[in-house]
Amino acid sequence: MQEVNMSLQELSPHVEALKNKLNVFVEQYCIPAEREFEDHMKHRFGKDRWTMEAIPPCVERLKQTAKSMGLWNLFIPPHLIKSIPPHLAPSCPLSFREYGILCETMGRSFLAPEACNCNAPDTGNMEVLMHHGTEQQKQQYLIPLLEGKIRSAFLMTEPSVASSDATNIQSTLTRIEKTTANGPKVSYILNGQKWWSTGAMDPRCKVALVLCRMDYSQCQSNNNNSSDSASNRRHGAHTVVLIDMNNDGVEMVRPLTVFGYDDAPHGHAEVKLTNIQVSPSDLIIGEGSGFQVAQSRLGPGRIHHCMRSIGLAQRCYEYMLERSLTRRTFGKLLCEHGGCQEQIADSVADLEAARLLTLSCAAAMDTHGARGARDKIASIKVAVPELTGRVVDRAVQIFGGAGVSDDFPLARALVGLRSLRIADGPDAVHKRTVALMEIKKAKRAMKQHSRL
Repeated sequence: MQEVNMSLQELSPHVEALKNKLNVFVEQYCIPAEREFEDHMKHRFGKDRWTMEAIPPCVERLKQTAKSMGLWNLFIPPHLIKSIPPHLAPSCPLSFREYGILCETMGRSFLAPEACNCNAPDTGNMEVLMHHGTEQQKQQYLIPLLEGKIRSAFLMTEPSVASSDATNIQSTLTRIEKTTANGPKVSYILNGQKWWSTGAMDPRCKVALVLCRMDYSQCQSNNNNSSDSASNRRHGAHTVVLIDMNNDGVEMVRPLTVFGYDDAPHGHAEVKLTNIQVSPSDLIIGEGSGFQVAQSRLGPGRIHHCMRSIGLAQRCYEYMLERSLTRRTFGKLLCEHGGCQEQIADSVADLEAARLLTLSCAAAMDTHGARGARDKIASIKVAVPELTGRVVDRAVQIFGGAGVSDDFPLARALVGLRSLRIADGPDAVHKRTVALMEIKKAKRAMKQHSRL
């Protein structure tokens, strides 16, 4: 087990030096700036929390520091580096496993991912554009995102349907065909309602990727049978489009809160999309490619989320240890009580289990790609939020009343990790994926055994 641990966490000297720089950046710059961030936001209310003035100055300052230290755009995998300008490439190309190790360090501060331009949902959206974007889409949106000048959103979940089954998505992209003197002309109209659109209310958010269902009811060349069947298919009817967030048809219905936290000025929103004109050049890949696009951003993103969660839980565990070494009850230190010792031991085991599960998944992605590591990706999405959530819950318990206050980052950490069990697909969906793949393997093995 120790050899497996060492191989999964082993880094080359160059990457180790980069990790050391990141450690310094997070501990000496990001964590100290958290109080400045909170102080900047605490006297802002209502709409004032979603303006450019609401962006704490420390954010841009940290970005500049990260750039100067060579910590910018580290998420970009080696095979995508050639698709971007050299000056925006990471200082050191990293495998999924190597970047996962650095993600744990970033997760120790909620400011670090954005400061390094490695924050969700931007990383997933940038990867989509690097994989599938046209030159026009890259120039208009990818380059400003890579530069950190704008932010983005991914609009998928809807309030009126169970969006954990993405085939339920009801937002429509209506295809319009017109005959002109220059030949047939195609355009689209987008309508729908989305929510839990992370970052949509951020004043810097300029573009969104929207998952929608094709609607061919308005086509003039209506081979009705083929058009209707395309609209009603479960997996071939969905498309991802790019929309400008300044479009008049984009309405911010309301900011949403997560257990009372609005996470301003980034946050989450309910968004209404009304009669938005979309051109063919705004489609990603083309009609009916929605699930291909959506899946291409999920594998790496889940590793990032999981490793950042481990970093956050590790920080909370360190708070718990420090508290147990300085507080007394019934004549002795907390750490001298058997119950506290048990919680410390359980937390060590949970953290290491979460870390090794995720790095094993990342290593599998490096070797076999996202498709080949699909079962591991689904497994960590279930296991890691639960494992890390248990660690933070124990820390809250050891802290008592202070643990549920805003004096320490424990309460916010617990909220974030609990919500991860729903975000990006609930636990039940990922367990179903794992189970079906295991059943398929077992059937194949039984079939092969019966032939012997």
